Amino acid sequence: MATQTMYADADPRSKLATAKASALPTSGNGFGASSYALFGQSPPQIDDANGKTWLVRGQNFIIAYTLAKPGGVFERQGQVDEYVLLIEAKEPTATVAAGGEEINIAAESLTIVPPGDSRITVPNGGEIVRLFTTASKDLAALCPNADTYRQQAPNIPPLQLWPAPPTGFKIRTYDLNVPRKEGRFGRIWRCTTFMVNVFEPAPARDPNKLSPHFHDDFEQCSLAMGGTYVHHLRWPWTAKLSEWRDDEHVTCPAPSVAVIPPMALHTSAGIEPQGNLLVDIFSPPRRDFSDMEGWVLNADEYPAPPAA
Repeated sequence: MATQTMYADADPRSKLATAKASALPTSGNGFGASSYALFGQSPPQIDDANGKTWLVRGQNFIIAYTLAKPGGVFERQGQVDEYVLLIEAKEPTATVAAGGEEINIAAESLTIVPPGDSRITVPNGGEIVRLFTTASKDLAALCPNADTYRQQAPNIPPLQLWPAPPTGFKIRTYDLNVPRKEGRFGRIWRCTTFMVNVFEPAPARDPNKLSPHFHDDFEQCSLAMGGTYVHHLRWPWTAKLSEWRDDEHVTCPAPSVAVIPPMALHTSAGIEPQGNLLVDIFSPPRRDFSDMEGWVLNADEYPAPPAA
């Protein structure tokens, strides 16, 4: 897993082991396509007594954005792997039942739900996001961009889960309100299936301080939960004209998702005066972020795999 970067020295990512300038490829086996989803601007994929849910996927992950009705219940039977419940908003609370436990979940939280049977109840309704791997085939089939992934996307290896927590699978919940720390990049948690980086609300980004970079072998999912983002993407020109793609400059108001494929040079910029809020999602977790001391806030609960 590698990232090639053009970060300014003041950017915490400039300290990554992968943070070194590198030329984009001039030959390859093709490049995957980007995907965008503007939740709420098209009909939901699920609309029932529990609420409205919009879905979108990448090669390894599914994003389920839900406007839950009061008392909405969201169950998974025989879930094959861990999934994540993100409540970024200040109002909704939830109850999560799984593995013989039942825990009240506060607003502004990230919760890891274990495999097996589980139930999420949202007493007062509200905005929640769930993150699943594409092993949840029932949800993957509902994604409107499913055709993009009928075949394995180029440059992405098959999903390999990270090691199980030494103390076993259980409900784990974390408060998003973590104080800033110099040198740390965002607020990062990981589990066996995901790495989630919840950034703090930010003003419009300085257009003279962008950070174009690309990833060799994994997708990035950028979930906008506040404000508006413009996602800038550029693909390399290889010797094959058939592989060339036009640049993209896509404006995505929240709530929305941009799925950024490997090898695409990219950077994102919040453009509202205040309140731009982005969540970066990776499946499986990123090794380079995990190797940075203090970056992953629950690293003591989820070990990283041995170095290659």
